[in-house]
Formats: sequence, structure tokens, C-alpha cells
Amino acid sequence: RGDFFVFATLGFQMIVFVVLYNWIDLSRGAFGIYGIPRPEILGWHVDEAWEYTLLVAGVNAIVLPLLFLLYKSPFGLSLKALRENERAAESLGISAFHQHLIAFAIAGACAGVAGGLYASYVTYIDPTSFTLQESIFIVSLLLLGGSGNIRGPIVGVVVMILLPEALRFVGLPDAVAPNVREIIYGLTLIILMLTRPTGIAGAFAVR
Repeated sequence: RGDFFVFATLGFQMIVFVVLYNWIDLSRGAFGIYGIPRPEILGWHVDEAWEYTLLVAGVNAIVLPLLFLLYKSPFGLSLKALRENERAAESLGISAFHQHLIAFAIAGACAGVAGGLYASYVTYIDPTSFTLQESIFIVSLLLLGGSGNIRGPIVGVVVMILLPEALRFVGLPDAVAPNVREIIYGLTLIILMLTRPTGIAGAFAVR
């Protein structure tokens, strides 16, 4: 069911993209929404890059501990049970629909916070910022780092960000570097899926 859920959400994302791209009155279509104001917190106008770094670090310092507590809570344990064996979990009185709906709402709230920070940082946003390729990239982060734990997405992001930076020191031509990066991404995912299906962080969690 996990694979079906991934493909279903990707399909829904494609529908939303088409709707937003053609709903000119709401999203201005390909022109996008510009002039998004920078955040201001208690008189602190966040404008410089280092200030955004502090803001994002502060948001993560609040959100990540809350997610960790949720992960260790009875709700988190029920999600683990549903992941391992949905029928067995439902036989114990756990509602798969109800728990999945709550998890989806929490994930959407976290994504909304991240999207708000991103939009206020670039001060411009349009439907092409959320294409199918971006969604596949995010799923790749999860597959690389590992699912079922908080460390997985963090590890996936670190690896995916550091890998292109490391390629800069190799001195590859600009026309070749993006293709080499995609090849390395693909090979890394294939090797991990064959050797560590639970991802980098998931493998250590099992131990």
C-alpha cells in the first residue's frame, strides 16, 4: 500500500499543478505571485540570508522536538503498527483511515510552514516551483535517508545537498555536471534499495 500511496499522491500533485497553472485569478498562472513580503517577528525584519538561516534554525528547533515527541507517543506507535501490518493493527481497534488522515494533516502543516518560509525568502512563487520532478526529488530524499524515523529525511537532505557541492571540486564542465549528478543520484538509490532497503538512517535504526 505504501507504493500505491506514493503514486496516488504524485498523481494528485499533477492535478493540483495543472489547476494552479490554469487558474489565473488565484495563482496568476505562469506569471506567478511576486512581491511576497519578508517576515517580521516582534520588530525583527528578516531580510538577510544569515537572518533567514537563524529563522529556519529556530523553526526547526521547535518543530523537530515536537515531531520526535509525536513519534514516541501512542499515536506514533499506532502509525508504526499500521506500517508493519495494517490488518493486525485494525483488529486491535486502530482506525487506519483516522490515523492516516491525522498524519496527512500534520505532514501538510509542516510542509505549509516550509513553503511559507521558502516563499517569503524568494519573494516570488509560481506553479512551476512544484512540478512532478520536485516531488520525485523529495521522495528520493526519503528513500535515500530512510522512512519510519525522523533522522531519515534529515540524512537524505544532507546527502543530496552535499553531493552536488562535492562535485564542484571535481572540476566537471558545466554542461556535463548536471547529468553526472543525476547518474550518481540514480546509482546511489539503486545500490541502497538493493543493500539497505530501509535507507541510510533506517539501517542504523535497525541495528
